[in-house]
Amino acid sequence: MNLQQLRYVAKVVRCGLNISEAAQQLDTSQPGVSKQIAALEEELGLQVFMRRGKRLLGLTPPGERLLPIIKVILHQLDNLKRVSDEFHNETEGEISIATTHTQARYVLPLIIERFRKRYPNVRVCLKQGNPRQVGQWIINGEADVGIATDAIGQTDGLITLPCYSWHHCVIAPLGHPILETDNPPLQKLAQYPLITYDDTITGGAAIHQVFVEHDITPNIALSALDADVIKTYVEMGMGIGIVASMAYDPEYDTRLGSCSLAHIFPASVTKVGLAQGTFLRRYVIDFVSLLAPEMDIQTLQSTLAGDLSDTD
Repeated sequence: MNLQQLRYVAKVVRCGLNISEAAQQLDTSQPGVSKQIAALEEELGLQVFMRRGKRLLGLTPPGERLLPIIKVILHQLDNLKRVSDEFHNETEGEISIATTHTQARYVLPLIIERFRKRYPNVRVCLKQGNPRQVGQWIINGEADVGIATDAIGQTDGLITLPCYSWHHCVIAPLGHPILETDNPPLQKLAQYPLITYDDTITGGAAIHQVFVEHDITPNIALSALDADVIKTYVEMGMGIGIVASMAYDPEYDTRLGSCSLAHIFPASVTKVGLAQGTFLRRYVIDFVSLLAPEMDIQTLQSTLAGDLSDTD
């Protein structure tokens, strides 16, 4: 039994049982992956995967029991590497940040700029997706830090802490009637074609839920995954938009006006997510501090340290 075999099993599962895709990501051959998995199964004396010919159908019952153990082993090996890197050079490395478009486009630029000034030799890698993808990237070890709204807290295995709350706003071309009222009622919003977030985005689901609760059917002209797309179609006159308040900046969105919708839609909370049992390098902790200055970093460190030291 060797670590390569364990990595191959974990990667095949992560790739949806597609051995070809796993081999490509591992920079090896498909027969090589299959051979190593077969060797592991032979040594253990049990099958990890159910098969039909050469096709993998799923994990066997023993495989279901083995996979969490394999993930823990690989995760702790990653922790060993992080500890080594931390003590060899505290100010060099890489931080991978999984987040949504809104956070990456409107919230993180100034934070990353400050971080880079403090750590010029740390490379920043941004991965963008919806909140559920963000959570999975953290769990799978594909990112160090996750930043998303609400739904990220529903991911098992994550430690999540609130960063800040925000509200939605309505945007429309300058001179549009919806902008004549500071606090437009929900019924008035429903009179116009709406352009807003897709339901797979936390904000989109929250918006839809409010209409349902008030038994109002909105006229959704278009839904999208990010605010920039929404603003583009609003500027074209296709409808009025509902976006996160931080996505509207009068200095740049000169053709659009905005009104707060805090009186209609509940506040959303952006959270930072970290994988349980992960050793965080100092610069990752400092990044979290920049993101959420009021966060109790000592509590965060103690929580993670408790996970790492738990041997029960």
